[in-house]
Amino acid sequence: MIEIKNVTKKYGKKIAVDNVSFTVEDGDIFAFIGHNGAGKTTLIKSIVGIHDFDEGDILIDGKSIKENPVECKKLMAYVPDNPETYEHMKAIDYINFICDMYETPLDVREANIKKYSKIFEMEDKLNDTIDSYSHGMKQKAVLISALAHDPKILIMDEPFVGLDPKAVFDIKEILNEMVKEGKIVFYSTHILDVAEKLCSRVAIIKSGKLVKSGSMKEIKGDKSLEKVFMELEEK
Repeated sequence: MIEIKNVTKKYGKKIAVDNVSFTVEDGDIFAFIGHNGAGKTTLIKSIVGIHDFDEGDILIDGKSIKENPVECKKLMAYVPDNPETYEHMKAIDYINFICDMYETPLDVREANIKKYSKIFEMEDKLNDTIDSYSHGMKQKAVLISALAHDPKILIMDEPFVGLDPKAVFDIKEILNEMVKEGKIVFYSTHILDVAEKLCSRVAIIKSGKLVKSGSMKEIKGDKSLEKVFMELEEK
């Protein structure tokens, strides 16, 4: 479970995230949506321990990310919107480096690397250096590194950017598989029709404030998620 409790994050006088609270349960695919600059990435980076925050707390399975950062981070994998890697490394070396940090057993990592590199059609490309990859291939390498250590919580910021249609389909299948195992998928996206079909719960943030949060059915009612979002943006 992820518990966001009255979190506020400021940059000088600017309030990027303003007293936000919501909960993500085990087994949720949770969509976090909002316009550019609404505070999505700031809150995501606070959840994964990259950014500190000024008020409130974030609990990962009951433990504070502030007080127990290493224990919390061991449960999570984070895929940013812009793949950030050591580009001089071969992809397989980078993936193993990530697994080393998470102390992933050899049998688990080998099985997962084999599984996900096959799904993403990267089996014959993992020995290439990352700087030779396209944006989409870099994103696939980062996804493999995130999935290889078998995280309980997968957090993604715009995960579909730069990916081909097959890879998008594959990710959606993987996410559905994860939540069937009781894991959490939390991601931000601007692709609202995909979020509507894929996600069980959703939160909408506007100018740093949470304006809606609940089950997808509760939030959208008889409308589309896109229609609900646009109505909220116009207020």
